Amino acid sequence: MIHSLPAAPAPGPCETLVRRPHPRLRGYVFSYSGFRTREPIGHRILPINIPALIVDITGAGRVVTGASSTPVVERAVRWGHGVTVGLTPAGVSALLGVPMRELTDRSVGLGDLLGGRDAELAERVAAHPDWTGRFAVLDDWLTARLRPAHEDPLVAAAWTRLQREPRVAAVAAGLGVGRRRLEIGFQRRIGLSPGTVARIARFQRAVDMVAAGTALHQVATDAGYADQPHFTRDVRAMSGLTPTGLRRTLADALLQDAAAVSS
Repeated sequence: MIHSLPAAPAPGPCETLVRRPHPRLRGYVFSYSGFRTREPIGHRILPINIPALIVDITGAGRVVTGASSTPVVERAVRWGHGVTVGLTPAGVSALLGVPMRELTDRSVGLGDLLGGRDAELAERVAAHPDWTGRFAVLDDWLTARLRPAHEDPLVAAAWTRLQREPRVAAVAAGLGVGRRRLEIGFQRRIGLSPGTVARIARFQRAVDMVAAGTALHQVATDAGYADQPHFTRDVRAMSGLTPTGLRRTLADALLQDAAAVSS
């Protein structure tokens, strides 16, 4: 998943490196992403289904952005060099001690949720000159914070399935419950409806395909849109950009490491 893009043309590409967490964190941590720009910049934060911990090692911006269905353009300089940690609903509960819905559509200081230990975490990450070492620090630090997650297993299973299956009715049927049961559970635990979660997941699949260089007409089909106009409308609503504009921004902004793996 791509969390954000430059809000304006950047002075150079953003180096990004995506990694999976250690297997012991699976189910809690969705992915890690290292990032570095030539200088801190403002960001266009894209709709995303996961809360993201932004650990800027320069101290410019350490925040947690919650799941959200609308893009947010922040012109102010926020971050330029550090790591992003994407959390699952269970991870929010187990690592931050709050239900995911309390972060939805919000941006909260990382120190507020870590009891002021955000600087310590940033220092430990910065102590390693390479991304492999930095991700290993995150593995150890997050594992030490794990606490029992107070989650609804049904909601957690449905959330996971909706990242790939856009039909809420099909997910509900597969779990042996009615759609209304999922609606109530998502309202209590996620803060977004199942339909919104499915829509964001489809949009993020499209963004990943565009970033990989897939032709736009093929993205519309493979990501699960009804047709090209549907794809165009949704990209405009979810990013504030046309599909062509999104492709241009991604091409200008992202310099993917050759060893990176898709989240």
